Amino acid sequence: MLQMHHSEHHWNGKPIVLVGLMGAGKTTVGRRLAQKLNLPFVDADAEIETAAGMTISDIFDRYGEAYFRDGERRVIGRLVDGTPKVIATGGGAFIQDQTRELILEQAIAVWLDAEPAILADRVRRRDTRPLLRGKDPEVTLTELAAIRNPFYAMAPIRVQSVAAPHDATVNAILKAIEA
Repeated sequence: MLQMHHSEHHWNGKPIVLVGLMGAGKTTVGRRLAQKLNLPFVDADAEIETAAGMTISDIFDRYGEAYFRDGERRVIGRLVDGTPKVIATGGGAFIQDQTRELILEQAIAVWLDAEPAILADRVRRRDTRPLLRGKDPEVTLTELAAIRNPFYAMAPIRVQSVAAPHDATVNAILKAIEA
């Protein structure tokens, strides 16, 4: 269930940033983790939408991915301000070099790792993901995993997100950060 690399991690009050593919449960797990730790929860995508005054799909459609990634980096930079909180990021955030460096320097990154079949099952329930429009979710997520997992693997903590209640994942994170 749980893999640690580098040294053992004791949570030091830094923001906890959840990274991983769409459908890994970053928002749901993040909310529950924040409740358990009695911390604020922030969804970076929701913050980006608020700052832009439009949905992420609309930002992608109107301005393109590069514009979105720049705004995402700025919003995450503002969120990892040293105060304790739990932050859920969009699936592509940690892939961007500058954004990843910010997160690794200023926060504790936790990779919610899940099999593409589990992710596909979860994301089929909502049609709000620009990268999946008109595509087979499992094929697309398998391709994304091949590209993105080496980046996610740079997170110091990796927790398997399985087809089980989200509390199992929350408890695995709490154990990993020894909170």
